[in-house]
Amino acid sequence: MSSTATSTLLRDAALRVTRPRVAVLEALEHHPHADTDAVVRLVREQIGTVSTQAVYDVLRALTAAGLVRRIEPAGSPARFERRVGDNHHHVVCRGCGALADVDCAVGEAPCLSASNARGFVIDEAEVTYWGTCPTCTSRESTTQGDALT
Repeated sequence: MSSTATSTLLRDAALRVTRPRVAVLEALEHHPHADTDAVVRLVREQIGTVSTQAVYDVLRALTAAGLVRRIEPAGSPARFERRVGDNHHHVVCRGCGALADVDCAVGEAPCLSASNARGFVIDEAEVTYWGTCPTCTSRESTTQGDALT
């Protein structure tokens, strides 16, 4: 996404266009599922000096505006992504923590119908699949093969 498009996105969300906001959105465009430390590093690489607190504030504002989604897999720091509004899900590797998007398996958003919504009007479902990524699976196979020889 170009800086012009990013600026338009911010204005359409009624947010001021600032260098840190643009840099955070661009960082997440190229590095989805980044945690805060990674976002701080990426923003500093792009624009130079910026405080960690400023990046936290930008992430909070972008999340509140619906431009960024905060993901919190159990046992992992919060991560952020630009893909919003489609109610997709995630798969997380138990070995290395790699995280990837998974489109809804069936149906319209929210992808799942609760067996008993308890009177709630459900507008989103958050599903996290856990498993082992291909790299860790390959590593485990190699390690097991080495142990047999």
